[in-house]
Amino acid sequence: MIRRAFSLLTLVLLMTGSTGVWAHQKKEAITEILFNTRSGMLEVMHRYLMHDAEHAVRVLINPDADIIASEETREAFARYATERFILLGDDGDTLKLDYVGQEVDGVFLWVYQEMPLPAALHSLGVIDNVLREIWPEQNNLVNITRNEKIQSLNFNGNTEWLQVEFED
Repeated sequence: MIRRAFSLLTLVLLMTGSTGVWAHQKKEAITEILFNTRSGMLEVMHRYLMHDAEHAVRVLINPDADIIASEETREAFARYATERFILLGDDGDTLKLDYVGQEVDGVFLWVYQEMPLPAALHSLGVIDNVLREIWPEQNNLVNITRNEKIQSLNFNGNTEWLQVEFED
């Protein structure tokens, strides 16, 4: 009887322990780029899972970092993310995005950037290497909304740079 109870307990512990390992296997982030004619701004909103951001700051910044409790650590992650996300204009020059801030929303950490809408832009190059040097399986999806049309770019594997063309 004791042996059977021990075996059952061991099985339950193995099953619950393994769910922690398998619960978060998909490494992904989503970025929304919005050409907001109402505000006159190109708005960039990055959404990261807090779980991923927490592990990233422990690898990149400090093994004891606490992204949930520390505003300073969240700001450090936001700096890291904004340094690895780049927009390129028609001529290949980097578009200057300003950092707006970050916020926690449940299981997500949002990082915000913006810039005035470019006068004329026929294409947009995107580099999104956030978290990809930590996890090779990291997938970063970028959705670009301009004139009510959405175009998507998917950064995975060895993809480092992608571009969308705009119809005028």
